[in-house]
Amino acid sequence: MWPFLALSLLLVGLWWNRSLKKVNELQWQFVNGYGIRMPLKYTIHGIDVSHHNSRINWKRVCQMQAQGVALQFVFVKATEGASLVDRRFKNNWQEARKAGLKRGAYHFYHPKRDPAKQAQNFIKTVTLQPGDFAPVLDFERNAKGTIPAEKLIADIRIWLSLVEDHYGTKPIIYVNRHFYLLYIAGNFDDYPLWIADYSTDHPNEFKADRLYFWQHNEKGSVDGIRGKVDFNVFVCEPERLNEICL
Repeated sequence: MWPFLALSLLLVGLWWNRSLKKVNELQWQFVNGYGIRMPLKYTIHGIDVSHHNSRINWKRVCQMQAQGVALQFVFVKATEGASLVDRRFKNNWQEARKAGLKRGAYHFYHPKRDPAKQAQNFIKTVTLQPGDFAPVLDFERNAKGTIPAEKLIADIRIWLSLVEDHYGTKPIIYVNRHFYLLYIAGNFDDYPLWIADYSTDHPNEFKADRLYFWQHNEKGSVDGIRGKVDFNVFVCEPERLNEICL
C-alpha cells in the first residue's frame, strides 16, 4: 500500500513540475496597460476586431505600448455567411494598414449556408496585398450540432479550396479547442491553425508544426478601442511570420 502511494505521489509530482515548467517557459505576466496576463516568451502580439468593437482610433492602437509590449498585427472581420459584409470592414482594413499594423481578414462561417457562396462573398469583398496574412476561415458554429460531421467537413473543404485557388495560398483556420478536436484534427492538418483557447496556459496540445496563432484572452483593453478586445500571439519564431503571408 505505502510503496504504491509513494510511487503515485512521485508521478503526480513529476507531472506537476513538468506542467509548471511549460507554463513558466511562456513567462506569463500581468500587463497593466492591457489589463490581462500575457505570455511574454512570444514577441509578436496582436488583436482581432469586428463591428462589435465600434469605431476604432487606429493611431492610438498603433502607438500603444505597455511594459514594452506593442501590438503588431490585427485580424479584421470581413464577411459572414453568403452575403453579409461587416459594416466596419472597409474602414478597419484601410486604417489598420495606414497605422502600420500587419493585417489579415477573416470570414465568419455559417454551416447552414452554401460554402461556395460564402467563399465568393469573401473573395469579392477582400483584396489582399503582398505582406497581408493569408485569408482566414473563422469556424466556431454548428447550429447546435444539427449538421452531420461528414457534410460539415466536406463543405469546409469547398470553402477552403475556392479561397485557396483565388488567392494562391492556403487559408488559416481559426477554431476553438472543441471544434478543433471534433472536425479539424485529422481532416485539415495541412492548413495553418489559429486556435482559440482560454482554458490552457500552454498551447502544446495542438499540431505544433501548423499552429501559428493562439487567441489566449478575450478580455483585454486597448487604447483607441471601446470595450473588451480579443488578444492573440504568434507562437512560432518571428522569422516564420512570412510563411503565412502573401
